Amino acid sequence: MTLPNPAAALSSAPVSQSNRIRVAIICDFLEENWPSMELVGNMLYEQLGKNEAVDPHRIRPAMKFRGERPGRSTRLYARFMQYPKLVKKLASDFDVFHITDHSYAHLVHDLPPGRTLVTCHDLDTFRCLLEPDREPRSFAFRSMTRRILSGLQSAAHVTCDTAATRDGILVYGLVPPERLTVVHNGVHPALSPHSDSVADEELARKLGRKAGRCSELLHVGSTISRKRIDVLLHVFAEVRKQKPDVRLLRVGPPFSPQQEALARSLGVRDHIDCLEHVTTRILGACYRRASVLLQPSESEGFGLPVIEAMACGTPVIASDIPSLREIGGDAAAYCAVAQVAGWCDKVVALLSCDERSKGIIRLATLQQASSFTWTNYAEHMLEIYEKVFAS
Repeated sequence: MTLPNPAAALSSAPVSQSNRIRVAIICDFLEENWPSMELVGNMLYEQLGKNEAVDPHRIRPAMKFRGERPGRSTRLYARFMQYPKLVKKLASDFDVFHITDHSYAHLVHDLPPGRTLVTCHDLDTFRCLLEPDREPRSFAFRSMTRRILSGLQSAAHVTCDTAATRDGILVYGLVPPERLTVVHNGVHPALSPHSDSVADEELARKLGRKAGRCSELLHVGSTISRKRIDVLLHVFAEVRKQKPDVRLLRVGPPFSPQQEALARSLGVRDHIDCLEHVTTRILGACYRRASVLLQPSESEGFGLPVIEAMACGTPVIASDIPSLREIGGDAAAYCAVAQVAGWCDKVVALLSCDERSKGIIRLATLQQASSFTWTNYAEHMLEIYEKVFAS
């Protein structure tokens, strides 16, 4: 159920259907434009809809704003005023509420906490409270974050994308272990090793070259600081010294001015292709044609591109951090965060592999990705819904 505004949310409230558990899947505002969060909500809703034991409803309102895009004040108003009023009116219409993004956990305060669970993807939202010296923020920002965190702590149950995130929650003593469960994300069915001629040709048109004409390094995701785009650019520059024909394909939002300046100072900007908005099928084409996916992040809650690349049979080199090791397993190669020389050596070695070695790597990546499905994700979530509802 996609809800355009609070009034629509109220008028579209579901009616109980026999013994099916009525679940409200509470998603982010669409205007947030966070593809990974949209993916989680959409895939959960789609997979739950195939199970006769549950009656899922997707709650996804639109922000109220004027102009082409909402500003910061509009976003804050929508999050902390508009959305709470909406869910409060829906509190009696569902058996279980699932907030799919922990940064919306303040909504727990306006829902029955004993019937509400939250998915925590990472602890970055709470960094200003957990590590104030590392991330100093204003009093107002900390107060806002405190309300979000208290909502998370009030929930009946908290699911985590990885054991690494769960362990972080336990280290800080935020939620007791009996109210925590790890549920790994899945991979979209369109992301597979099988050729999609339409998507492949469309991508070739966008890039102006067919697959295989040169080696391509791939990075997928945002450009926020923890993604370490600076490391990505330095590694790419070093690799080009040994492999001059290699190019970098970036899928995600544009570089920041500082990142643009760095790319130009390193002399690699003209060898980088950037795609900001792509369909899932085009994304699959990007993974399939890439020689290797690079994930140089210094922290990740899950690292979705790692397992998506593997599902397409693409080799992965990732930062040696717990969450990425958990997802990539033995099928990925790992480098210390920001150790440019080590990254360069592994990229060059992989690009120089013979076909037999590439085939072995491909089989390992596909095997690793095989258990990461949204079907498994929804089944695990339904088990938690049943326990929350029964209690």
